[in-house]
Amino acid sequence: MADIITPALVSIDADLGDDKRAVIDALATRVAAEGRADDAVRLANDAWDREQKDETGLPGGIAIPHAKSPAVTRASLAFARLKPAVDFGAPDGPAELVFLIAAPDTAAEEHLAVLSKLARSLMQDEFTTALRAAATAEDVVAIVRTAIGEGAPAEPAPAQAAPAAVSPVAEGPKIVAVTACATGIAHTFMAADALTAAAAEEGVDLVVEPQGSSGYKALDPAVIAAADAVIFAVDVDVREQQRFVGKPVIRSGVKRGIEQPKQLIAEAIAAADDSNAPRVSGAAAESTANAPTNMSWGRRIQRILLTGVSYMIPFVAGGGLLIALGFLLGGYEVTDDAAAVIIQNSLWNLPTGGLGQYLGSVAFMIGVASMGFLVSALAGYIAFAIADRPGIAPGFVAGAVAVLMNAGFIGGIVGGLLAGAVAWWIGTWDVPRWLRGLMPVVIIPLLGSIVASGSMVLFLGRPIAALMVAMTDGLTGLVQSDAGVILVGVILGLMMCFDLGGPVNKVAYAFATTGLAAASATNTTPYLIMAAVMAAGMVPPLALALASTVLARPLFTPVERENGKAAWLLGASFISEGAIPFAAADPLRVIPASMVGGAVTGALSMWLGVASYAPHGGLFVWFAIEPFWGFLVALVAGTVVSALVLVVLKKYVRRAPIETPTTTAVPVAA
Repeated sequence: MADIITPALVSIDADLGDDKRAVIDALATRVAAEGRADDAVRLANDAWDREQKDETGLPGGIAIPHAKSPAVTRASLAFARLKPAVDFGAPDGPAELVFLIAAPDTAAEEHLAVLSKLARSLMQDEFTTALRAAATAEDVVAIVRTAIGEGAPAEPAPAQAAPAAVSPVAEGPKIVAVTACATGIAHTFMAADALTAAAAEEGVDLVVEPQGSSGYKALDPAVIAAADAVIFAVDVDVREQQRFVGKPVIRSGVKRGIEQPKQLIAEAIAAADDSNAPRVSGAAAESTANAPTNMSWGRRIQRILLTGVSYMIPFVAGGGLLIALGFLLGGYEVTDDAAAVIIQNSLWNLPTGGLGQYLGSVAFMIGVASMGFLVSALAGYIAFAIADRPGIAPGFVAGAVAVLMNAGFIGGIVGGLLAGAVAWWIGTWDVPRWLRGLMPVVIIPLLGSIVASGSMVLFLGRPIAALMVAMTDGLTGLVQSDAGVILVGVILGLMMCFDLGGPVNKVAYAFATTGLAAASATNTTPYLIMAAVMAAGMVPPLALALASTVLARPLFTPVERENGKAAWLLGASFISEGAIPFAAADPLRVIPASMVGGAVTGALSMWLGVASYAPHGGLFVWFAIEPFWGFLVALVAGTVVSALVLVVLKKYVRRAPIETPTTTAVPVAA
């Protein structure tokens, strides 16, 4: 690690461009030119994505763009002393000292610790003054190596995993804090040091737990118990948040911990004396209700919905594959009497179809049971994301009522949001101490279920169900004309790919499956529609698998590439939700590309006269698709088109920031 920075990575009094993107591009190019990254563009894009989430300019004319990137082969620091200075979003003006911190996505702990030491050094005036006075690149390298412990002996920086603390004071408030950023390299430790220094100046007893990429040392429980208030200066979820239950809490983004540490400490002191101050709730360690509070409301709602979807996906994946396995073992006619078979027969009393029919019926019915939880799970965990664990029961019940009212997925989403909001509101009530223990296990589930599910039954369920019926009837009307069949294929393809397993997707699927009941030898249109719907629904995960694992691997993160491997199987099984992780991260490019491919597949499937006698299963029900070659042609064409469109969009259409960062703390649920 002795060459984490070299003279070749240093630029003195350089003009690297007029804006921060140009500076990042230039420094990334320098890292790649020295053989430390195999793709300068990918490294620059990863650093830019991090910059878009939260600008890296710091007070004092400093900027630290940084990224953990698969393009990086060796942990590196690239430094530039800029002339002229460039705006990186700091409140006091442009930056002249810029470090690009480049870490491999698989960086070892010792590398991350070194990079974190640099970040902490930037909070010291002696270090930045020396950088401004350095005459040569070699001088800069020596200064940096000394700061990170690789050069001449220097006073050691605090270990990465150890909490930063000030000496306790005899009297006064006691504060604990947690700092964490998205990468866990720079801002995490700079905020910890800034809070520690500010507390020392103010005479406040404060202990900080920086939660970095390579781990963290948890605060002593006795220190937490003695604390009067807690500060969460974080951009990600606090790990083991339940340790702080009941403490008055001040929440902010991590950058505010660097820029306004004294204000945060003052707010924490005030919260300690305020009986109405927000407090860390009892079961919120995994909940979106306690997400970073510099998040916009639009992003917060998106995160709530995605929490519900993430918990729903296992039901979809397991249930869908079991249904497909049932078709494979028992044939597509297994749906006729699967329930009767598993009740009336056994391994020693096989049905007339033999072992294949029995095992196929077992797999099919287990899959159907799993799929039956979809709406309830979606609603239940949407409510959980809003109100923590007390919201789960009202949410599940509201989802079940949505199914009962034929309100489908739209009803589940509405019911989950309503149940979560009601449960959160009830949880804010100031109740007697003797009643508090009953609130999360009796009072909130009872009242939340009454209000949310009662509203679904009395007011919301029927209108939502009517909306579902109207959409289905509209599609049915188009099919009445032969000339409209191909148009229906395009429309169904677009719907299947619009929300990837969401309500619009499910309306199209329900239209296809319910139509099978009217199909016959003389009325084959429902079979054509079923084939078009299934083929189009397979396009998004297969296209994303093709793009992320074959066509353009560098355009995707390591996590996305791993998801891409799983998407091959999910797509082949007709599980559109396999594309959701990609769409959640990049909806404005993934969804349009998926819709284009889905429309192509839907139209081709109709035009080629492909019929599917099975409602689910994808490629695993080849025996129920005629002609199967036509199904493959339509599927491959749409998949390739969608993947190519996505690659073009990722290369040439810049991704817009999801939210605008703010340094203002927003009150959240206690």
